[in-house]
Amino acid sequence: MAADPSATSTASADDRPAGFGGRLTLWGVAAVFLAVSLFGGHQPAGEPGPPRSSGAGAAASAGPRQPDEAAPRSALPRSAPTRLRIPAISVDAPFTTLALGSSGQLEPPPAADTNLVGWYADGVSPGERGTAIIAGHVDTVTSAAVFANLDRLEAGDRFSVERADGRTAEFVVDSTETFAKDDFPSERVYADADRPEARLITCAGDYDRTVRDYTDNLVVFAHLV
Repeated sequence: MAADPSATSTASADDRPAGFGGRLTLWGVAAVFLAVSLFGGHQPAGEPGPPRSSGAGAAASAGPRQPDEAAPRSALPRSAPTRLRIPAISVDAPFTTLALGSSGQLEPPPAADTNLVGWYADGVSPGERGTAIIAGHVDTVTSAAVFANLDRLEAGDRFSVERADGRTAEFVVDSTETFAKDDFPSERVYADADRPEARLITCAGDYDRTVRDYTDNLVVFAHLV
């Protein structure tokens, strides 16, 4: 398990990108070809997205999903998430929506509110069949942020997502893994799923002042229970 990302950062506020502590490696799940290199080297302004053949990408391009008789019985219909609760690390945070920027990268959540998580709204909603993407900052220029302790989650821990339809999607953690941003397994992280799954993503590792970004990403893999 990676070290606490907020504890490993030694960069000053002057070294950080304005507005947030290191850009998250949150690659837009889109089926269309993005105007960036799909598998190029490190790009400080954001990294490439998953392959165009990704099932998650196909879902995103098709717009909001409708309930499917072939979906697993545990799957919920599409509904926007409103609140994330992770008791093991004392997270209780509202959601904001995230979208792709003009360069094809998924924009990070606003940094002004350190207790805020983002959901890629053009993809799968938490509890819906497929892979839902949830992102949060590990820190900002001012303090630790909502996912500062995400690395403490272990297999078997649970978290919940409250939804606009009044239902609560309960997830169990399958694994917590750290990946170098230059060798991020896009296909594995963003691949579509036959059951409802979720990915919690934040920055991790050391803060590289040269590129003004963190060296790694922390990804929590989970599924609906």
